[in-house]
Amino acid sequence: MHFGLDSRPRRGVHVDFMKSMEILPLSLLKQRAIGGRVEAAAHGQVEALVRKETRDGKPFWELVLADAEAKITLRAWSDAPAFAVCEELTVGAFIEAAGEFVHNGAFGLDAKRWGCRELTPEERDMLLAGPPELRDKQAADYAYIEQTAGAISDPRLRELTAMFLGEYGARFRRAAAARGNHHARRGGLVEHVAQMLRGALAIATAYPALNHDLLIAGVLFHDAGKLWENALPADGFAMPFDERGEMLGHITIGIELVNNLWRKALATDAAAGWAALRPASEDVRLHLLHILAAHHGELQFGSPVVPKTPEAWALHYVDNLDAKMEMMAAAYATSRQLAPRIQERVWPLPGNLVAPLEKFSPPPEAAAPDTAT
Repeated sequence: MHFGLDSRPRRGVHVDFMKSMEILPLSLLKQRAIGGRVEAAAHGQVEALVRKETRDGKPFWELVLADAEAKITLRAWSDAPAFAVCEELTVGAFIEAAGEFVHNGAFGLDAKRWGCRELTPEERDMLLAGPPELRDKQAADYAYIEQTAGAISDPRLRELTAMFLGEYGARFRRAAAARGNHHARRGGLVEHVAQMLRGALAIATAYPALNHDLLIAGVLFHDAGKLWENALPADGFAMPFDERGEMLGHITIGIELVNNLWRKALATDAAAGWAALRPASEDVRLHLLHILAAHHGELQFGSPVVPKTPEAWALHYVDNLDAKMEMMAAAYATSRQLAPRIQERVWPLPGNLVAPLEKFSPPPEAAAPDTAT
């Protein structure tokens, strides 16, 4: 694809030293830039665009570009061609940015001599769909969530999860698990919940006293409030701030959601025989709400109560483990190498990264001696 303006009327700036170049997802662009200067193009949506000034009063634009997996920050200085383009850009625009990219220790990814153009409608639709590998993974994860929730034995929790997926499934599939630390992408919440279910089910085999059904429902609902707090629109990657999310937070929203669904479930024909079930329905509801309320583990991290049941503790640790593993994977892929097998710390991880020990691989068996005569 040729970079810069073509015969179609689009805003853009032509970069003469590049006629065409490889288009990279933002996550891969960041990885390659760690190893040195990269000449490439990237497609994304403008999430933020702010005019700033240096200490010397020199103006520049700071632009955050997002795609389905990652974000990068670009800066356009007043003496660069891209500065004039940023004057015309708006938040929400879909663009191709191309130039020289390099990892700067002070600023992270930095772009040199870059320019941009608006994407065609076809390019925008391809970008919104996400990379094929990510689409396939999230589709498989969502199918796994549906299958696991559908296998819950307790009819009350099974009905509750079915109502949730039926009513909010589309919104669930777009939500991010966080704004920045882990799974901070469209569909990231589906990936996080699916992996937590795998971890929770594995733990339940080691601790059979755990209430299997309650644990599954707790995993599904623990971050349900993020369908509002970390919601993404159907037509973009920019995560807006939501008034409900800001005023209540995802824990409170999740509790309210479960209570609303519970009331709806009680009004269905399926609830006719629940009064005779044990444990009592009210106990089931309270234990599920406790898991949601306690899943951050400590009061200082936003939970109104600390975990007080085995299932609440198990879910808290599974949640924390999956978040940390995702942070580690992202940090290994994008952080700067400080020394052999040592990489730079990435917030909020507490220290520098050390290369993991490779798995043991037994040596090949020695060839049997040839005894033929």
